[in-house]
Amino acid sequence: MESASNQSRLTRRSFLKKAGAITSVAAISPFTISSFLTRSSDDRRIIVIGGGLAGLSCAYELDQAGYNVILLEARSRPGGRVRTYRDPFADNLYAEMGAEYVDSTDTFVRDYCKKFNLKVLPAKQYDGVYVRGKHLTMKGLKSGMDSLPFEGTRSGQLFGQEVHYIQKWIDLVKEKGENSPEVQALDKMSVEEMLKKGGAPKDIIDLYTYTNATESTSVPSKMSALYMVLANAKTSAFSENTVEGRIFGGNDQLPKTLAKKLGTKIIYNRPLKRLGFDKNGVTATITENGKLTKIKGINCVLAVPASILRNIKINPGFSAEKTNCIQKQQYGHVMKIAMQYRQRFWDEKNSIGQRVFTDTPLRRIYHFSIDQPGPRGILLTFTSGEDAKKLGRLREENRMEIAQNTCSNIWTEAPQYWENGITKYWNEDPWVKASYSLAGIGQKGFREILARREGPVFFAGEHTAIHRASMNGAIESGLRATEELKRAVKV
Repeated sequence: MESASNQSRLTRRSFLKKAGAITSVAAISPFTISSFLTRSSDDRRIIVIGGGLAGLSCAYELDQAGYNVILLEARSRPGGRVRTYRDPFADNLYAEMGAEYVDSTDTFVRDYCKKFNLKVLPAKQYDGVYVRGKHLTMKGLKSGMDSLPFEGTRSGQLFGQEVHYIQKWIDLVKEKGENSPEVQALDKMSVEEMLKKGGAPKDIIDLYTYTNATESTSVPSKMSALYMVLANAKTSAFSENTVEGRIFGGNDQLPKTLAKKLGTKIIYNRPLKRLGFDKNGVTATITENGKLTKIKGINCVLAVPASILRNIKINPGFSAEKTNCIQKQQYGHVMKIAMQYRQRFWDEKNSIGQRVFTDTPLRRIYHFSIDQPGPRGILLTFTSGEDAKKLGRLREENRMEIAQNTCSNIWTEAPQYWENGITKYWNEDPWVKASYSLAGIGQKGFREILARREGPVFFAGEHTAIHRASMNGAIESGLRATEELKRAVKV
């Protein structure tokens, strides 16, 4: 429903006139940008909080449609959980220390890449397995020549070993429908509980921890059985055959391009401290140069993780169910480790592989520099769940020591080529404090509630998206919020 404050209309000509004034004054005025933006003459502003892909896509589309938009970002850079490291490495190497993969079905990311002439490069699929101290090849597993040293597994595959043990619940979805009481009741059960009820031995639960639970950055005991069953009933879950890719030259090119398009409409180093709202609009209180500054607008889009939103003061507060979801939305733990070696020994003929699945604390270890010339190269790891949490408690040098030792167990020649490395533990990042959202036990319906508008305040972020926990989901949510605003506020 359109609020009273949204009834007056702003012409494109008057908007362009004001936007031009902001640009020119910001360039020459001795006052801060925020002091200029608080002037009452600019009373049709839409404030977007958060410069990740959700906030960037929302602000960009609103700007393209002629709306008066400003984006406030707490960091000194755009991108949020998209983070490409370049400086620590030699020979112009880089590594994705945040969001990495673009699947074949990630249409929102791919549409922007096509629009901005960014190429998506196919990633290497798994070709090696190192579990319980055994070196296996993916080719050997698929052919049946190699077998997993886990009780209860089936030959010919690595991922999806749990499906056999939950098949009766998958059949229940197909028989009764996903909205039936019997199916919806599964939300009160964990993945671990379901696997046990299905007769899965402990080895299968352990293996699931290293396979699909790793992708969710959690552990089976904290994941909703409902969402696992629905995922398998609708499509196949993540597997060794999943086709993935990355943006050629670095994923950070996408947020940087969106930020460049926004120009002076995005302002960095402005964290949100408080948000007030009523029928007349919103007032955002931000920190600017160590001081609190207020910016007014008719609407606001909160495109920040729930893990951060729960610590922002809201007046008069959101609805009880929204507040409950913000406070309880579950997130996982994730760490990425990039290691530079002066020679790409993983390419050698007798190597276990270039992308290796493991049950070690590093979980996934893979050759990242496939689109860059050698001889140097980077091994990147993806650690999640309890292992990421344990590594996160350690100092940087201790994390790196574990990473080096693990790699030397997989590739005995690794130590002689070691040069340097760096880690990124997202749960200690002050503007995220988490990995990405996941469907926790008893959190059925959280996503819809978190995405729902409250008065003049709209919501975006991967935690509000159908395709959650991805760059694609972040953009999906930004585009949804854009369309909601377009229906509520006319240019």
